[in-house]
Amino acid sequence: MMNAVWAFLMLAAILYALATGGEAELLTRTLLQSGEAAIALTLGLTGVIAFWSGLARIAERAGLVTGLGTMLRPLFVLLFPSLRGHSHVLTAVTLNVCATFLGLGNAATPLGLRAMTLLQEINPDKERASDAMCTLLALNTTGLALFPATVVGLRLAAGSAYPTAVVDSAILAGLAATVVGLACDRLLRRRWRN
Repeated sequence: MMNAVWAFLMLAAILYALATGGEAELLTRTLLQSGEAAIALTLGLTGVIAFWSGLARIAERAGLVTGLGTMLRPLFVLLFPSLRGHSHVLTAVTLNVCATFLGLGNAATPLGLRAMTLLQEINPDKERASDAMCTLLALNTTGLALFPATVVGLRLAAGSAYPTAVVDSAILAGLAATVVGLACDRLLRRRWRN
């Protein structure tokens, strides 16, 4: 479906440029330059992501994710009160959120799928997401990360003189989004029940 949308948008833009007297040479040159810029951006970003993914993998194998999960377990018991009697599910949820926080995108995805599968297994209503599932979704989508490697990589690939200048503000924005996401989760949960 998305391929059709993109194809339509590109075709419409080309037809509009030609119909309004746009220069075909300018259009061709712009298309080629855009492709070149996309390749340069991809190569630059790939290097940064590979570097941070490697560091994150070392941290994961060194037990940092598990250690952080153990340290934050009391907080997760408060965030997920329905999981008190299900320690294996709480462990999976904790590991997923910690992996996301550490920027382990590749490791966080299977952990998140495993956590959601376990949450669904203990969900009494199989047709509706449980409170714990909604909270996990809120935590995973709000973007709180210790180091925003993708943003830094994009800024580096774009030629920024100070690619890490946004780290503080990105962490604050992620923290604010997480607080708002959790607040909305709690408020909507109460309202939805009534």
